[in-house]
Amino acid sequence: MPITKQAKKRVRQAEQRRNHNRSRRSKMRTLIKNVYEISDKKEAEKALKDAVSYLDRMSVKGIIHENNAARKKAQLTKYVNNL
Repeated sequence: MPITKQAKKRVRQAEQRRNHNRSRRSKMRTLIKNVYEISDKKEAEKALKDAVSYLDRMSVKGIIHENNAARKKAQLTKYVNNL
């Protein structure tokens, strides 16, 4: 348990950031799933654009690593191109 005032504040901030990042990560996973669920190429390309844009934003903000985002984008692009 935190003892100092500063440590207590850090616990509060960490919890807020965790919840904030959790919702963002959940949205990211949903966008990725949407791409895989679509079988029509045009619709899949539209969903891919949204997912790639969001992945880029998450990597810039540090929620996921840049290489992780790049790998996910490559996998999604490969899937859409093979439709």
